[in-house]
Amino acid sequence: MRGVWGVPAGWVWDESLFEGAAVHYERGRLPYAEGFVAALAEALGLDGSGRLLDVGCGPGTVTLPLAGWFAEAVGIDPDPGMLARARQRAAAAGVGDVRWVRSRAEDLPAGLGVFRVAVFGQSFHWMEQDRVAATVRRMLLPGGAFVHISDAKEPMSTTGLPCPAPPYAAVAELVRAYLGPVRRAGRGLLPHGTPGGEDAVLAAAGFVGPRRLRVPSGAVVRRSVDDVVAWVHSRSDAVPPLFGPRLAEFDDDLRGLLAAAARDGWFAERVPDTELVLWRVPDAGIVGRD
Repeated sequence: MRGVWGVPAGWVWDESLFEGAAVHYERGRLPYAEGFVAALAEALGLDGSGRLLDVGCGPGTVTLPLAGWFAEAVGIDPDPGMLARARQRAAAAGVGDVRWVRSRAEDLPAGLGVFRVAVFGQSFHWMEQDRVAATVRRMLLPGGAFVHISDAKEPMSTTGLPCPAPPYAAVAELVRAYLGPVRRAGRGLLPHGTPGGEDAVLAAAGFVGPRRLRVPSGAVVRRSVDDVVAWVHSRSDAVPPLFGPRLAEFDDDLRGLLAAAARDGWFAERVPDTELVLWRVPDAGIVGRD
């Protein structure tokens, strides 16, 4: 259900949405498919020129691997913990020519200038989509691209895995037992989840497309109990502050549930394919739908 400007009806963003998640994010989240950077570079003809804007950059998950394909990259995020971790990762990797800016997408253009590409790594659904799309459209050069990056959403097969898959349904039940039946998101609730309909929003903002690319993964990763705990606390509906004084109790119950389901402390799962959805700013060479 879409509310004003495309945010979920009845929900208002607040700074606690991903509070405390940054320390868990890298360990807990599965990676994008290994070839997603090469696929995007080929699709957009990236050559080291122009500027990249990563909106809702988190700890630099997308910004850092893409930065070398541009003259400069800018990552924005409203969460200070995410930006602190992004700076640490950039320094450790020796990635230069990257700026990290604490900002909501709704505060753009924020004096950041113009860009060749704007990427949204599973972040656009948290934003006032109509407003953000229209603003980013004005920040992109003619022929520039708005790129949405996400995991493929269909369930991954558990057949043939070397260890059991994490018991995600049971984990969700445990979270509901502690936090209530309606999904939490910051200080608010999401009874209907986050909205879809991005295609209509982006077309209305003046983008052309979309061109959809699917980057296959095929990778199988082993996950420890600690990895799955980190995944839980990297999510907006289970960030540590939501549990208040019951956090330690919840973690004990979570670890007990996971230990009972694991094989010698380990799980396995397939890394999902990565989906790239490309929208373009019209210029003389870009007309209509790809």
